[in-house]
Amino acid sequence: MGEKRSLKGYYLTTFLIGLGFFTMGLMDPLYDTYIPIFLAKYIDSSSLIGAIMTFDNILAIFLIPLSSALSDRLDTPIGRRMPLIVTFLPVAAILFALIPFASLSSLWLLIAVVFIFNLSKQAVRGPVVALMPDMVPGDLRSEANGVINTMGGIATILGTVALARLMDVYIRIPGSDESVKDILAFPVASIFVIVAVVLLFIFVKEKNSRVPKESSKEEKEPILKSLKVVLTEKNKSALFILISLLCWFISYQGVLPFVGLYSVEVLGTSSGTASLAAGMVGIAYAIFAIPSGKVAHRYGRKRTIRISLVCLVIVTVLVFVHSYVTVSWNATARLLSFWAFLFMFGIFWVSVVTNSFPMLWQMSDYSTVGIYTGLYYFFSQAASIIAPPIAGGCIDLFGYPSLFLFTAFFFFIAIFTMSRVDRGEPDDLNG
Repeated sequence: MGEKRSLKGYYLTTFLIGLGFFTMGLMDPLYDTYIPIFLAKYIDSSSLIGAIMTFDNILAIFLIPLSSALSDRLDTPIGRRMPLIVTFLPVAAILFALIPFASLSSLWLLIAVVFIFNLSKQAVRGPVVALMPDMVPGDLRSEANGVINTMGGIATILGTVALARLMDVYIRIPGSDESVKDILAFPVASIFVIVAVVLLFIFVKEKNSRVPKESSKEEKEPILKSLKVVLTEKNKSALFILISLLCWFISYQGVLPFVGLYSVEVLGTSSGTASLAAGMVGIAYAIFAIPSGKVAHRYGRKRTIRISLVCLVIVTVLVFVHSYVTVSWNATARLLSFWAFLFMFGIFWVSVVTNSFPMLWQMSDYSTVGIYTGLYYFFSQAASIIAPPIAGGCIDLFGYPSLFLFTAFFFFIAIFTMSRVDRGEPDDLNG
């Protein structure tokens, strides 16, 4: 085994590619926070609002695998991912800016804009992510993914802490005599997105990342047949890592929507303070994404992921115990200790996410990177649809603390399914 390479020569390229991921990290938290508020102006039913909020997850299941696989097949003067990126990401940015204005008009206009925005955003998400493994060697992708996840984490903090403040700023809309708020963060975020697209297009020369022509002349199978090959190949590592990520995303997507409500209902915080619970996870995510990639580069991706999953089980069980043990504590001590657990949760969670994608990419070849990217998103988005109602049912039946046992259970399953994975390390030949 030769000496391990360093990401040093790829930092600038990785940073520029990470601009695409930055745009998602900027739009997603603003979308998740404020679309329910806009819908609540017209809709009294929380379940109906929740159903509309699943638009993006349902569309993602179909569009991300399709657009990712389609980008594998493209061959243009500006590359195979870039045509989709420069087409759909600016459209998504413009529609994102229009969402709060649509909410001032009518429910149906708001739903229409939200729906078309999600079409554009989900169509570009896969190609944006697949751009990195096209341009970074396989043994460096955990570190590169750490850089990209850090940018996503910074974008989340920027969106939720800085830009969200703009929602309290009153502005006057042309043609109206009244000043309104709950608007400004969306168009400002859209400007950031468009600037990121311009920088991507100017500085990321995707065509230069192409492998020699003879290696790309292999026969191209239909997309559905390619997907079948991925899932039925003799070595089941890809299948088991997909099952694993389904389980750990069920854990994450089950707990995340309810930590704010848990803060209010169990810990007695205000609704404003409750948002800091998820913020603890985001801060840890931004700080530890790059170190987690470096750890995996040195000690192995599978080992890093399994140890992180064990730690996630321990942390979530401790949070379950915390809800009972700390009943007699003062409110501040109880809340701070809860935040500390969520910060630890974020450390180990980012170690799982940062290294799982590179493992899957390492199992692909040049012609199937987009397909594997699409499969990753298919299973992760399926989890985001499955998890919240099941987690909510646990809360209804057994109370809020049961949420953390639900989370621990699926992390526990993922530990064992990951034991069946024997490919995807930096030294593997593929990628």
